[in-house]
Amino acid sequence: MLPEKQVDTRYLYRGRGVTMRVDTVETPSGRRTTREIAEHDDCIAVAVLDEQDNVLLVRQFRYPVGDFLLEVPAGGIDPGESALDAARRELQEEIGYYPQEMEELGGFYAIPGYGTEYLHCFLARKLKPSRLIAEDSESIELVRVPLERIPQLIGSGEIRDAKSIAILHLLQLTRSGASPGSARP
Repeated sequence: MLPEKQVDTRYLYRGRGVTMRVDTVETPSGRRTTREIAEHDDCIAVAVLDEQDNVLLVRQFRYPVGDFLLEVPAGGIDPGESALDAARRELQEEIGYYPQEMEELGGFYAIPGYGTEYLHCFLARKLKPSRLIAEDSESIELVRVPLERIPQLIGSGEIRDAKSIAILHLLQLTRSGASPGSARP
C-alpha cells in the first residue's frame, strides 16, 4: 500500500490553537482529491491516582459541545517544553498537585482522519499540593472517583471524552500488567 502524495496546500485559517488547511493529494491510483486538515500541536493527558486509588478527574465546560465534561487533566505543550514537564505543569494548574512519580503510558493520535494532534499519556502518583495559576482554570472542578467506578462512568456516558476513555483504558492495561506499547512512529 502506497501513501498519498501531497500536490498543493491552501491555508484557510491560522489561529492560536488550530490551523486549518486543505491539501490536494494524489492517490496511489493517480486520482486527485482533497483532504481537510486541522493542524494542532501535540498535547498531554494524565491519569492521576491518589494514595486511596481514586482517579482525579476534572469537570469543565466545553464550549464546542455546550456541556460540562468529566475528563482527565490535559493540555498543551509549551514551546521548548518536554511532554513530561507539560504534564507536571498542567497538573499543578488544573488540580493543584505536583506528581512525585510519573510513568509514561504511551500515546495516540486524537483525530487522525482530519487532525495532526498527538497525545502523550502519563500516569501520575504520589501527589504533593502545589498550585500554579493558569488563565483558563477558574471553571475547573476537581472530582475524585474510585478507580473501580471508572468502567461504570464510561459505560453510562458520564465520561464521554475520547482522550479520557483512551487513557483510562491504558491505565487499566498498565495496572493489569499489560504493556500498552503505543509509541509514536
